[in-house]
Amino acid sequence: MFNVPSKLEADKLIGRVNWKACLRSADLVQSRDPDFRVLRDGSVYSTRAVVLPEGKRAFTVWLSDMETEMQKELTVVLEHQKKILKKRSTKEAVLRRSKRRWAPIPCSMQENSLGPFPLFLQQVQSDAAQNYTVFYSLSGRGVDQEPLNLFFIERDTGNLYCTRPVDREEYDVFDLIAYASTADGYSADTPLPLPIKVEDENDNHPVFTETIYNFEVPESSRLGTSVGVVCATDKDEPDTMHTRLKYSIVEQTPRSPGLFSVHPSTGVITTVSHYLDREVVDRYTLIMRVQDMDGQFFGLVATSTCIITVKDSNDNAPTFRQNAYETSVEENTYNVEILRIPIEDKDLMNTANWRANFTILKGNENGYFKISTDQTTNEGILCVVKPLNFEENRQVVLEIGVNNEAPFTREVTRVTSMNRALVTVYVRDQDEGPECNPAAQYVRIKENSAVGSKINGYKAYDPESKNSNGLRYKKLHDPKEWIKIDETSGSVTLSKILDRETAAPQNELYNVTVLVIDKDSRSCTGTLAVTIEDVNDNAPEILQDYVVICKQKMAYTDISALDPDDPVYGAPFHFSLANPSAEVSRIWTLSKVNDTAARLAYQKNAQLQEYMVPVTVKDRGGQSSTKVLRVNLCDCSHPSQCVSSARRSGVVLGKWAILAILLGIALLLSVLLTLVCGVVNTRKGKQFPEDLAQQNLIISNTEAPGDDRVCSANGFTAQTANNCSQRFGGTMGSGIRNGGQETIEMVKGGQQTLDSYRCAGHHHTLDPCRGGHVETENSRYTYSEWHNFTQPRLGEESIRGHTG
Repeated sequence: MFNVPSKLEADKLIGRVNWKACLRSADLVQSRDPDFRVLRDGSVYSTRAVVLPEGKRAFTVWLSDMETEMQKELTVVLEHQKKILKKRSTKEAVLRRSKRRWAPIPCSMQENSLGPFPLFLQQVQSDAAQNYTVFYSLSGRGVDQEPLNLFFIERDTGNLYCTRPVDREEYDVFDLIAYASTADGYSADTPLPLPIKVEDENDNHPVFTETIYNFEVPESSRLGTSVGVVCATDKDEPDTMHTRLKYSIVEQTPRSPGLFSVHPSTGVITTVSHYLDREVVDRYTLIMRVQDMDGQFFGLVATSTCIITVKDSNDNAPTFRQNAYETSVEENTYNVEILRIPIEDKDLMNTANWRANFTILKGNENGYFKISTDQTTNEGILCVVKPLNFEENRQVVLEIGVNNEAPFTREVTRVTSMNRALVTVYVRDQDEGPECNPAAQYVRIKENSAVGSKINGYKAYDPESKNSNGLRYKKLHDPKEWIKIDETSGSVTLSKILDRETAAPQNELYNVTVLVIDKDSRSCTGTLAVTIEDVNDNAPEILQDYVVICKQKMAYTDISALDPDDPVYGAPFHFSLANPSAEVSRIWTLSKVNDTAARLAYQKNAQLQEYMVPVTVKDRGGQSSTKVLRVNLCDCSHPSQCVSSARRSGVVLGKWAILAILLGIALLLSVLLTLVCGVVNTRKGKQFPEDLAQQNLIISNTEAPGDDRVCSANGFTAQTANNCSQRFGGTMGSGIRNGGQETIEMVKGGQQTLDSYRCAGHHHTLDPCRGGHVETENSRYTYSEWHNFTQPRLGEESIRGHTG
């Protein structure tokens, strides 16, 4: 049942009926009353102006399912609802109403209406009109906003009109606001939102997204292979019959056979046959159609063109034009082309489906031939890559196969095997020169063999006569000129003594290149590979010369040896002390670490100094050598501290500090030269003067006057000690480092150390000189005594100077 006005205009939308609730499968919906029509979506329209007698009218809608022949009827009732107003008592101050009318009223209008205009839409009434004289007005889009003056309302009656047709695709709804006010401008009611919906009319054709669609599909595709998707749009109202589209194929070119279909709803084009063959037809053209109203005959139609290109697949095997070929080649010829083999292939040219891939299946076990493909002509090119010998093979039969670069398509049901052809290659005879076979011939010679020793040399032969008569031999390359070769026999004579260790041969072979010439001046070259057999003529050699042992951190040091002889004459090595002195035997011991190394350890009571330790090493063949190791037993945390003694970073000094240091340097040089050179008067007993020990030692990096003499500041002259074995002497306090600038270095607290001195014209650190002696007055002290005496006092003086 629908509530409608008592008078209905033509083409007026009355409402929608849900006919699917009665018969969902109905494909025909018709109205029994000619004054009304019903669309498939259930929309009910008046076909002409209708007045409801007594405010009520009914008609029947007929539903039919053509397949099942099922029919049903649906009754639609139209009723006019009258406004009922209660009479008010004049004593009532408040208006009582049975129903409010001043509320949003659903209202719609048909797009593209033919009028007559102005077209009445509905009447707006305010509740306040029952007590007051009210006037109506409008605002919103279509009134005072674009499109202007499309709607207006009668000021006194509230009748709402439209002045001209409306396009729903441009404006689908108008949100108007109605006002009710008294003559003096008083708002009798709140503003009323008044939406006016524009009902859709099927006035837009569907449109394909592309004028021409281009798709590709591989040939020999399986049934149901997706080719592509066509798509269309419709500007009419979505989710209605006006925009419900159906696709179809109108025409296919070439016409036969029909290979494609399109899904009516999705527009997906698929294959319906497996007869796609690019070699027969490589392109198809489809005329596509789309129709709205779900494809009903009265729906609007659009068409488009779809071009489907059939892509090539490897569904045709390459084939030889003939089954057998013949060619010839001269013996000893190689890297030459001897035959071109053409093929046929129906697949697309210059693709992997067309390009041939040739293979030698049989007859090339020795690798004399190679076959490749000419990328332009697709021919097989047969070449000889190794020289053929007429005396061994007068003809060779090859079996050639051919395939494509791309694998054969799996979709093709027929089975194809590789196409094959036979090629007979005839070898032509040639007058040949000498043959160096094998190219490399091996001999063995012991090193240190006597000069003039003869051994078998290189042998070549004539392939025609199979002997070496008449051949001459010449030496082309002998790296160290160790041998001579006999011109007629090819035998070898030693011209020098062979030394395996100096030859540095590759893979322990000494290679000599030999040239062989026949009577016609034809030649060949070969290699005489000499294996030099080793003799135990080298003793193992200890790798170290000088080692440092930090007594604080290290209890021993490891030494290693190397023997250049063959391993059979090498490790394991035997290490031992070689005729050591009593002091060395008491302090030092050797023990094995592994086959090539030994461990040198010292007793705990050993003094800090440099020792000369003779060590002998012997290989398994009895060869031995002795080396005297310089071992520095040092009071350090790391060996590098004994190489360059306790260097410290410099600090910036003021001018008064520098002056004080320079004065200290003069005094220190005087005392040190007196102590070292022994030019002061002697005293009885071994006792160092306390005033000497209490001085701060300062390094003065000034250039020394020379290596022969040192002139001290107090006028004493000291001779330098040229005997470097004492490691004590030379220009004391010299601070020149490789010709660098003069610098003054200080350590924290002002304590200075004597960093280096010169010995025989060279710099040496102080620590290696331990084991020397110091003379004061008439007493002589060892370095360790000097060190143990001065170090504590230097520390106390450093602290005293720092706190001071």
